[in-house]
Amino acid sequence: MRAGNLDKTIRIDRYDTGGVDDYGTPTPGFAALATLRAQVVQSSTEEFVEHGATDQTVIIFRCRYLDGVTNADRVHFDGGYFNIKEIKEIQRRKGLELRCIRAVNQ
Repeated sequence: MRAGNLDKTIRIDRYDTGGVDDYGTPTPGFAALATLRAQVVQSSTEEFVEHGATDQTVIIFRCRYLDGVTNADRVHFDGGYFNIKEIKEIQRRKGLELRCIRAVNQ
């Protein structure tokens, strides 16, 4: 993986339940886990027929290895949020390939 190919910036967010507002009410939400340089390997819009036709944006990111990334995390890229559907390790802890689908509710 060459550094020159990592020309995009992504942020990996993790769900966090630890926040509390002024009234003592828990405020769950996503918190930034890491900001990484990444390469967009593939970006496409596919049409799926589930309860009517819907378009889903599928995007694959390739980045340096980060320990602990799971399917429960999400990626923030180019003003949108993408749910991680699959994580593939590249070689032995050299990098990650994140297969993501654009989140419907951001």
